[in-house]
Amino acid sequence: MGLFAESINYLLSHQGDFITLLREHLVMVVVAELAAILVAIPLAIAATQHPQAKRLVMGFGNLAQTIPTLGVIAIVFPLLGIGFAPSVFGIWLYALFPIITNTITGIEDVDDDILEAAKGMGMTKREQLQKVELPLALPVIFGGIRTSSVLNVGTAYLAFFIGGGGLGVWVVSGITQFDNPKILAGAIPGALLAITADRLFGAIEKRLSENMGVQADAATA
Repeated sequence: MGLFAESINYLLSHQGDFITLLREHLVMVVVAELAAILVAIPLAIAATQHPQAKRLVMGFGNLAQTIPTLGVIAIVFPLLGIGFAPSVFGIWLYALFPIITNTITGIEDVDDDILEAAKGMGMTKREQLQKVELPLALPVIFGGIRTSSVLNVGTAYLAFFIGGGGLGVWVVSGITQFDNPKILAGAIPGALLAITADRLFGAIEKRLSENMGVQADAATA
C-alpha cells in the first residue's frame, strides 16, 4: 500500500477525531480572518486619510509580519494561557498585513480623473470614499483577504503548541512519532482547505473586478 493510500486509510479509520480537528481548524481560521477584516480595513482607510496614521499602521503591520509565529505564541502564552484565544490571536496578527496593504493600495490607486469627476459633482471626501474609492478598491481588498485566508490555514497548524487543536495535532504528533501516514492525513486536508479558500476568493475577486468599475462609472456619471 502506498503512502498516500495509507494516509487516506488512517483518516478513514479515525473519522471522529478528524472531524473534531477539522472543525477546530476551521473555527480558528474563520474567527481570526473575520476579526482581521474588521480591524485591518478601518485601519487602512484611516491610513489613506492621514499620512501620520499611515506610517503607524504600516509600521504595525510590518512588525506583525517580522515576529515569527512561534515568537507570537511565546509572547501571548503568559498573557492568554493556552487554548483557543491565544491561537486565534496569533493567527489574527498574521492575517492583518495583507489586508492592510491591499486596502491602502486599492484606495490610493484609484484614478485621479475619476476622483476629480466625483469632486466636480460636489461629493465630499467621505462620499468619494464610500461611493467611488471603496467600490473600485474592492477587488484589490479581496485580493488581500484571499492571501490572508490562505496564510491563515497554514498558520493555524501551529496552534497545536498552545493547545489550540486543529489539524496540527496530527501533523506535529505524526512528526514526533515518525508516522508519515498520520502526517499526511493532517496535511492533505489543510492543503485542500488552502486551495479552496484561494479559488473561492479568487472567484469573488474576479467578479468584483468585472462589476465594480461599471458601478463606479455610474456613480460619477
